[in-house]
Amino acid sequence: MSPSPVAPDLDAVMEACAGLLGLTNDPAWREPVLANLRVLQAAAALVEDFPLPDEAEAAPVFEA
Repeated sequence: MSPSPVAPDLDAVMEACAGLLGLTNDPAWREPVLANLRVLQAAAALVEDFPLPDEAEAAPVFEA
C-alpha cells in the first residue's frame, strides 16, 4: 500500500488556481471558497479510499 499523500495547502491551491485562471481573489469570498475546497477534498478522499479488488475492470462504454 502506498503512503498517504500530504494534504495540500488549500489556501495555496486557491491562490494558484486564481492565478492560472486570471481571477482576483475578493477577500469576502476567501472563506466560502476555502470551505468549498475542503468539501471537495473530503469527497475526493472518499472516492480515493474506496477499496477495489485487483480484478475490477473499467465500466464498458455504451454508444447509441
